[in-house]
Order: sequence, then structure tokens, then C-alpha cells
Amino acid sequence: MPLDHNPWSTACPDWKERIREGRSLVPDLPLFAPVAEKALRVFKSLRVPDMIGTPTLGEVCEEWIFDLVRAVFGAYDPDTRRRMIRQFFVMIPKKNGKSSISAAIIVTAAILNERPNAEAILIAETQKIAEIAFSQAAGIIKLDPRLDKDSGGIFDVKSHSKTIIHMNTGATIRILSADGDVVTGSKAAYVLVDETHVLGHKAKAPGVYLELEGGLAARPEGFLLEITTQSKVPPHGEFKRRLSLARGVRDGKLNLPILPVLYELPQDMQASGAWRDEETWRLVNPNIERSVSIDYLREKFAEAEVGGQEALSLFASQHLNVEMGVGLHADVWSGAAYWEAAKMPDLTFDVLLGLVDVCTIGVDGGGMDDIASLGVMGRHRENGDWLFWQQSWAQPEVFERRKSIAPALEDFKRSGDLIVRNSESEIGQDMRAICRRIFDAGLLPEEHGIGYDSSGPATGLEEIEEDADLAKRVTGVSQGYRMQRAVLQIPNKLKVQEFRHCGQPIMAWAAGNAKMELVGSNWLVKKQTAGASKIDPLMAMFDAAMLMFLNPVAKGLSVYRERGLLVV
Repeated sequence: MPLDHNPWSTACPDWKERIREGRSLVPDLPLFAPVAEKALRVFKSLRVPDMIGTPTLGEVCEEWIFDLVRAVFGAYDPDTRRRMIRQFFVMIPKKNGKSSISAAIIVTAAILNERPNAEAILIAETQKIAEIAFSQAAGIIKLDPRLDKDSGGIFDVKSHSKTIIHMNTGATIRILSADGDVVTGSKAAYVLVDETHVLGHKAKAPGVYLELEGGLAARPEGFLLEITTQSKVPPHGEFKRRLSLARGVRDGKLNLPILPVLYELPQDMQASGAWRDEETWRLVNPNIERSVSIDYLREKFAEAEVGGQEALSLFASQHLNVEMGVGLHADVWSGAAYWEAAKMPDLTFDVLLGLVDVCTIGVDGGGMDDIASLGVMGRHRENGDWLFWQQSWAQPEVFERRKSIAPALEDFKRSGDLIVRNSESEIGQDMRAICRRIFDAGLLPEEHGIGYDSSGPATGLEEIEEDADLAKRVTGVSQGYRMQRAVLQIPNKLKVQEFRHCGQPIMAWAAGNAKMELVGSNWLVKKQTAGASKIDPLMAMFDAAMLMFLNPVAKGLSVYRERGLLVV
């Protein structure tokens, strides 16, 4: 159904204006008012167990929380016993009452639940995280004589087993391990995922969510509530997918039964560093001066400034929901700050070949548990700008041996940036085909056209050199301090956009992973410094750049072909 004709559309296209004006990010919806208001009355009556004086949620919550509660419960049709909105994705910074809000929503669901023996589960990557929400739920119940069994109430809190039982309906609230084997077969009616960014970055996460959502399919009255801060690392894997879905729905690009409530600054404000201005902090901390004070944030910001870029990045991601990635790392390669802005719309490999007068190729080999990359650097025939495209490969073993980055690699596989081949020989054949295509287009120089890491793995080299036309154009590229020109000059080209690229996600990832290290008087970008976070595509780019610095001329072409001969 088109968004314009869907009364239950959760799109919020004016979210930027709303966030700047301090208005709720929950759009107007045709809620079932009696259900919504009943649930809100229950929610407001619950007490906050970890605040002085244990006030009620009605006394301490901001209006946006009440809007969220109305939407969660008011999206339920009591006649058909079905939900119009089944998933809720909330992203708020730390110290904004995340655990209290989510636990109280789950307790409210257990109170209003009509299904005998229904399950409400609190799930997180670690039991420690899940226990935070459970402790809040247990504390809420213990403070209310209508709810606590020991005071004649309806809930029996079994702290030793981390389970809460409704004495009348048999409904339970319990912690469930994120282990895929335990989640399998879940029939929960209400699911809370706490800190989605932690669970969502695990390789097992897609399977966990598949089971959770499959269980909800048999419980049409049920819902999945995810509540999280932004990630401490660049989003990837299932977290990136779910965050992208939420943003797509919010922006009106997707029509899905998901309500996104994302307290984040507009992308331009994040990229420009506007988050450093404390005037912006109130925009993304909706509970400011309630559960979090501006003085507290000032103190944390001052501590982070002393701690350096890494501490600042952590402060920005956790307290302001600034997305970690390019430009938010300690000792980051200086070109990373300008990478995103240098994307050239609609630039592809085919388009690049049609725009340039010469290409150089950089190859960074990789073993069985590594990434191999090939980068193509072209020089624009009209303005001399450098244009860049890359392709990377991996063998199946890398997904097992590099588990920490496997979810990110799966993302790049889906986008086409990463191709999986069964052997180095197959990878080499792919590389040779790309090189040959550039040669056949007349864009490779007579010599020094294909640059190889002279001290690294020789993936693809044997296959490329089987082609005589290509073999004589292969040259070793020295690494370390000898590559400093590319490391330092490309950022200058990026800044003034004399270097443009295709906007491939794997390159943004690699650029964000790269860290600079001062050795003697030379700034180096080294694989050892990056550690498990790979930079192979970036190294292939540097190899190609070092050859482009030689001011090459393509095979059979003259520099005077386009501009003519100057006679003096």
C-alpha cells in the first residue's frame, strides 16, 4: 500500500524539524484509543525502583515516552486481536532511562496480556545486559502491593531463576540467552531486545532474530521492542541492517510495520562535528535534566577531550548517538574525514572507464584467511581528477577464521564489493580479467601499469602474468615509508574533491579502519596497526596511486591527443 494511503504508516519525514524543536518523534497514528489510554494509565502508575523517592513513571517521564507507550499498546485492535505495528526500534543515548522504560513496557504488557501462559522474554547478547532489564522489572513489581505476591499482588518474582510469573494467567517474564540453540522454537508474545547493537554485531544474530520473529508470527497480539544506544564501532551485520530498515521507514522510503524512534542528529550535523557544541546535546537526549543532566554530559565531554580522539568518539557514540565510522577513530588516516563527501554519484567501473585517459591498477594479495583487493585508479581526461573503483575477494575460510569481522564481510558480499572464490587461482583469474579489460580499452600505460605489494602475498600475480601483455606492466610497489606520498597526498585530493570514488561500503569501512603511525619522521598506514579490522582495499588504492603519481600515459596514446600540440 502506498504510504500516502496507509493510515498506519510510521514514516516521520519531518523528523529533523521535530528533533530540532524538541517535539516527539512518534508520528500521529489512528490508535485504538481505549487500549492506548488504559495501557498508559497502568504504565504511569508504575514506580521507578532506582530513583530517590521511587516516583511513578507518570511523574518523571517526558511526553515522548508516553507517546511511545500509546503507540505500542494502541496499535492493538481488541476486536481482531491483531497488531497494526509489530516492531518498535528505539535508539536513545545512555542515561535516558532506557532500561526503566523498556522494563516498564514489558511489565505493562504482562499485566494487560490476555493469553494464558504467554511468554515475555528479555534478551541480550550477554546475561549481564539482560539482567539489567530484569532487575528493573522485578524492582517495579516489588514497589507495588497490587503487583507483588508478598503483598497480595499478582506477580511472583523468582530472583534465583530470573523469572516473574503472573499468578492468574500463568504468563511469565524471563531472561532468554541469545544463544541460537536456546532461542530456537521461541513462542514469546512479547520480546525485549536490550542493546541491539551488541547482539546485532554477532555472526549468530540473523538466526536469533529469525527465530524471535518466527515465534511472534503465531502470536498476532505480540510485539518486538528493541531499545539501544548507537554502536561503539561502525555499524555492521544485523545491527546495520535493522538500523537501516528503521531509518528507511522513518524517512518514508519503506512501508513496514515498524515504528522507529531514533534520537540522532541529522547526518550533516554528525559529519560536520556539530555534536561538539553542547547546544546540540539536548536534541538527542530527550530526558535531559531528568535522568541525565547537562552538567554530567559536560563533565564526560571534558574527560573525553583529555582522553583524546578515541575517548571523544566513544562519548559521541554513547551519549549523542553519533555513528562511529569514517572520521571517528583515534589516529585515523587523515583522508577518512573527507571520504564520504568525495563520493561521485553514479560512478561505476564502466562509467569510470569511459571518463578517463589512463588507468593504473593496485593489487593487495591475501591468503586463505585474508582479503585480496584490486583497485583501479583513473585520471579524468578533462579535468585530471582521480577516479577510483575497487573489487575485493575472499575464500570461504575467512568467515570462520575472522569471526570478529564476518558480519561486515557478509554485508560487503551482499553489496557486491566482496566476491567469494574457492581458491587463490580463481581470484587470480578474476583479477586478470579486470586487468585485461582495462588493457583492451587502451587505458593501461606501457609500463608500471599494475602495482603489487612487493613484500606481500602474491595472490593473482601468477594468473595475471600468464597474459604477456599484462606481465610486462607488472611492477612491485614498495611499502612502508616509501608509500608516504599516497598516504598524505590523497587526503588533500579528497578534501578538494580532486579524488572521487564510487561510494563502495567496503572502502568506507577500510578507510575508517586505517590508523596512522608516526615512525621516525614518516607517517605510515600499516596492516599491523589496523589489526583484525582489514584495510586491504585501501592498500590496493595506495598501490594504484603510487603508479598514478608517475604521470603515466596510456598505451598508444599521446598527451597531445586531446589538447593538441602547442607551437611556440
